[in-house]
Amino acid sequence: TLPSFQRAFECAVGAVELDVYAIEGELLVIHDDTLERTTNGSGPLIAQPLAELRRLDAGGGWPIPLLGEVAAILPAGVGLNIELKGPDTAGPVADFLARTSVADVLVSSFEHAELRRFHALAPAVRVAPLFDRWTDRAWSIAEELDAFAINLSRRIATRERLGRARELGLRTYVYTVNEPAEARTLIGNGATGIFTDYPDRITAAHLDPIGADAPATGP
Repeated sequence: TLPSFQRAFECAVGAVELDVYAIEGELLVIHDDTLERTTNGSGPLIAQPLAELRRLDAGGGWPIPLLGEVAAILPAGVGLNIELKGPDTAGPVADFLARTSVADVLVSSFEHAELRRFHALAPAVRVAPLFDRWTDRAWSIAEELDAFAINLSRRIATRERLGRARELGLRTYVYTVNEPAEARTLIGNGATGIFTDYPDRITAAHLDPIGADAPATGP
C-alpha cells in the first residue's frame, strides 16, 4: 500500500522494490498472483476486473496501488526496482517509463524471456535478471541482457559468485535479508546491496559498506 512505501522512505532506504501485473492497461503493484494473502479478496488476480481489484482492501483500508501512484510519491534520491511479475508486463512497463520521470530505475524479473522483451523495447533502462537457484548460465544470461546487475537469493549468494559478478562489472543485490549480521556478511563478501522486509532494522545497523548501495525494501 502507499503508506507502506511511505514508511520505507522514512527508514532512509536507498530504493524500494515492487512487483507489477498488467490489468486492463494499468500496472498494479502486488506481490502474489492470488488475492487471499494480501487483500480481502479471493481467487486469481488476473481473473478479476480492474475496477473490482481497486475496490479491495490491501491493508488499513488502502487499495492495491498503481505503479503511477507509487512513482508519484517517490522521493528524490530513492531508486525504484520494478519486477516484471505478471504475464505480458514488458510492454506496459516500457511505455510507463517512457512517459514517466523516474531518475533511478532498475527492472528485474525471474522471467528472463519477458526481461529480454523489455530490454528490446527500452534498451536504455537498466535491467537485472533474478535468480532463486543457481545456474552457471547466469553469467551468459546477464551478458545477453547487457545487465546492470544480477539479483540473487541469499541462499546462492556465495563469496565466489559475488566476486565473479564484480569481476564481470555486475552489481549484485541479494534478497531477502532481515538480520543485520547477515547483511554485514554479504556486504563484506562483495554484495552491492540487499533487499529486506525490515528496513528499520537494517538502516539502523549502520552497515556502512564501502561502495555499496543503501538497502532496498520490498513492500
